[in-house]
Amino acid sequence: MSSPAHRLIVPVLGFGLIVAFASSYYLLGVLAEPLAAGTGTTPSLVFAGLSGAFLISAALSPFGGRWVDRRGGREVLSAASVVFAAGLAGLGLSQGPVSMVASILTLGIGMGVGFYGPAFAVLVAIHGEEAKRPITAVSLIGAFGGALGWLMTLAMIEVVGWRGACFGWAGLHLLVCLPLYLTLLPREVAGARRPAEVGRVRWDGRMIRLAVLFAGAWWIATAMSAHLPRLLGRLGLEPAQAAGAATMMAGAAVAVRLLSFLTSGKGSPVLVLRFATLLHPLGAAVAFFGGKGLAGAVAVGQGAGNGLLSVASGVLPLHLFGKENYATRQALILTPARFLQAAAPLSYGMVLDRSAGLALLASSLVCALMFAMTFGLERREQ
Repeated sequence: MSSPAHRLIVPVLGFGLIVAFASSYYLLGVLAEPLAAGTGTTPSLVFAGLSGAFLISAALSPFGGRWVDRRGGREVLSAASVVFAAGLAGLGLSQGPVSMVASILTLGIGMGVGFYGPAFAVLVAIHGEEAKRPITAVSLIGAFGGALGWLMTLAMIEVVGWRGACFGWAGLHLLVCLPLYLTLLPREVAGARRPAEVGRVRWDGRMIRLAVLFAGAWWIATAMSAHLPRLLGRLGLEPAQAAGAATMMAGAAVAVRLLSFLTSGKGSPVLVLRFATLLHPLGAAVAFFGGKGLAGAVAVGQGAGNGLLSVASGVLPLHLFGKENYATRQALILTPARFLQAAAPLSYGMVLDRSAGLALLASSLVCALMFAMTFGLERREQ
């Protein structure tokens, strides 16, 4: 990566992920109520549309991985920018529930092919098995999609209204991200291959373990994104205190990714993964037994653990299996996680309705299963 253009690839990919996550995954957390009011429907229908978008994203994930291995991440990320822009413009133009739900489902198509997978694949194609550090760097920058997404959408709503916010995000995709991808990402990547050469990925015990592990991680992450302020309220915090404590989750995720970047190349990725699975239960235990003064510990534990797990989702498939069919394999491993996350808000909400302690126990037991899945992971000669 000696040329000036190549030195810009990591910040370009990171910025693109900030825009992608902020304008889709995190968008409706702020936009749901004004969007529902403006289209004559209810927030419940908005979030039902989001669940549908998650399902579409899951169904498209294996296709997206094969597309990346055939054509390279540049083409896939560029197409995703156009799809995201179309969905966001559709939201801005929506006048009723049908067009609103259709636009949210369009965002699901973008989420299926336009998140971390193709970005990581670009780096693997350039760096091969030395891609761990740039993958960590892109993951670090992309984490700001959660840390800044809600704030940026709120700021746009205050200035130009909710429709203007949708058009603003669409404009960022079309006028900033798309030109950057087309201009700076490699036109041809070493990993691009003919269709007949792609898709020869065989499931083995390690892939199954990783699939179970990341399915649990995504279920917890999605549940916490939807319910963390409410969970903290059940632990005794006032609404303002709960909102403030919830922001520590994003801060912790950014902090551990920065630490991971600074120490990249040191230690076993599997041991780091194993440690990451324990952080949510540790934070949950401190929050439950420490009283409301320590309730925010669950946010810190979840943010730190999820930050490390997000990096691991890109690094572990490369570490264990090498760069051969990297995008296809990573997409297959994460497909069960994408399906399971669609059920997370409803299922975790039902447990939380019973009690905060039961909810913390449930998510901690999922982490125990994830911890068990880290055993039996070892790199083998290909």
